[in-house]
Amino acid sequence: MPDATNERGMKTPALQASHSGRRIGGWIDRNRIFLLGAVVIGVMAVMAPGFLTAQNMSSILKTTSVNIFAAVGLTIVMICGHLDLSFGSTATLGGMLVIGLQPELGWAGGTFAALIAGALVGIVNGLLVSRAKIGSFIVTLGTMIIVQGLVNMYCGGGTLNVSDFRLADFLDRDIWVLSPRVILAIAAVGAFAVMLSSTVIGRNFHLIGGNPQTAWYAGLSSERYLVGAFTACGALSAFGGAVNSMATSSANPTSGSKSLMLVIAAVIIGGTSMKGGKGSVVHSTVAVFTLTALINGLGLLGAGFEIQLVASGIVLATIILYDAVSLRRQERKRGIRPDLLAEMRAKRPGR
Repeated sequence: MPDATNERGMKTPALQASHSGRRIGGWIDRNRIFLLGAVVIGVMAVMAPGFLTAQNMSSILKTTSVNIFAAVGLTIVMICGHLDLSFGSTATLGGMLVIGLQPELGWAGGTFAALIAGALVGIVNGLLVSRAKIGSFIVTLGTMIIVQGLVNMYCGGGTLNVSDFRLADFLDRDIWVLSPRVILAIAAVGAFAVMLSSTVIGRNFHLIGGNPQTAWYAGLSSERYLVGAFTACGALSAFGGAVNSMATSSANPTSGSKSLMLVIAAVIIGGTSMKGGKGSVVHSTVAVFTLTALINGLGLLGAGFEIQLVASGIVLATIILYDAVSLRRQERKRGIRPDLLAEMRAKRPGR
């Protein structure tokens, strides 16, 4: 749309203010998770004793790394317009397998088995959603329960441990505030961020979720991409669970369930659309870190688990409300020229 100008060819002040306001609003919307993270860290740095120490930052990053792999996988699935509730159980399965199989297969063999198991869970989810046309919520709710049942059968409802702590010591060793398992998680985020933003496959994921009809006209196989998205989520979740278990030399049958709501909340807070077509693994990662830092800071302040849960819920509710209001505003303005009045005044005779 051409901008209204005065007789000298310059934009009117009203138009300049309108355009500046929209640019600022767009910048805030695109970077809201970074702003939210900065606010959380700033507030906790002032209020919570010992929050900004290297030891505490290392603890936050390690806790974040536990959930990053699942958050990356869930982001891909949600970009395709679907939901995966089974990633927590799949992460638990991966952790159980790597610990349970370590004495016979070693760490490498156990990790490979965990990846295969996670990928199989994802393939089942993807096929049921894409070919059987069953809603992803129902499908993954079912697989979540089934996988959790298999995990409890495998471990007898108890914690599995190994006596070899050498890998755990390596993965948990701090290099200032970073440890190898944190670096591994960051590398995974970087790889999938490049894939989603700079490759044809990544753009196709967005197209299938954002505009399935156009994807169909373009000849894309939605079934293939959906199976791929769920497979990636399953494999990443299982690998994340395996890394966490290797870093602690133990596996708990309820570990994944603790991450379910936090990861879903983080992916939504990070800006991934529940309708599909929009999302960023980098933003999801920053959101996981932000929520983890919030919970950590509240813990340092002496808040109980219920207060931490309420605070996380308030953040999520605020973001959802903000998205709803923004979407409503966009729908109301669709087809409207917001600068029409300023243009008419600029073109009025005698000015």
